[in-house]
Amino acid sequence: MNYTDLIASIARDAAGATHVTVPEDWMQGRTTYGGLTAALCLEAALPLAGGRPIRSAQIAFVGPSTGELVSTPTLLREGKNTAFIQVRMTGADGIVAECIFAFGTARESVLDFSDMKAPETAAPEEIPSFFPDENRRPHFSKHFNVRLARGGRPLSGSTSGEIVLWMRHKDEAAPINPTTVLSIADTPPPAAFSMITEPARISSMTWMAEFLTDDIRTEGGWFLAQHIAQTARQGYSSQAMRLWNSRGEPVMVGRQTIAIFG
Repeated sequence: MNYTDLIASIARDAAGATHVTVPEDWMQGRTTYGGLTAALCLEAALPLAGGRPIRSAQIAFVGPSTGELVSTPTLLREGKNTAFIQVRMTGADGIVAECIFAFGTARESVLDFSDMKAPETAAPEEIPSFFPDENRRPHFSKHFNVRLARGGRPLSGSTSGEIVLWMRHKDEAAPINPTTVLSIADTPPPAAFSMITEPARISSMTWMAEFLTDDIRTEGGWFLAQHIAQTARQGYSSQAMRLWNSRGEPVMVGRQTIAIFG
């Protein structure tokens, strides 16, 4: 099922909770792909946001998410400009994700700057695929085009903990909006995964994302991502994440904690 049809299949009950069954082709091992989990939770929160744009997302991946997933939003606080919304996603085995979303309208400010210069790369059409073997990639990743601009592929024994990639949905009907950005931003495996040479199981534990604009746009659906593994110790890796549109304009920054079983 493509992304557009999957989002369209979401049903909302009288209490405001959303219900969706994620098909096998969106799985990452034994759980739903993390970016999609986050996107589904954001979709549940939007009706309570009063039209305010999203500013930040804090997501805890509590357990494997399979089968029918129910996302229940709760408005924690609403002010004139901002709203904080909690979303709890549950599955057959209990809680699978816990999220806090902060929404805020734009306001006048004397501060207007950015230190997020996009890495220099070739155009995505000129760069080879991040997954050279289509038969050896996670199920969910087949919904995305991913091009490796810098760094090593998974299990390549790279000496660098940095990867730079162009990414886009293969589904050309996918809208360019915050939900879609969340769904794509977590596509690549952890940057530290390129530094090892033997297969190991990995699992995202937490993800924090901050949206840097309320006017998300790009050309051809492409986004440029930079992921940097800053530490890897005692079976956990912490990485910084940055995302730009096709023009090199900043869209998102984030941090992620990953458990590495190997």
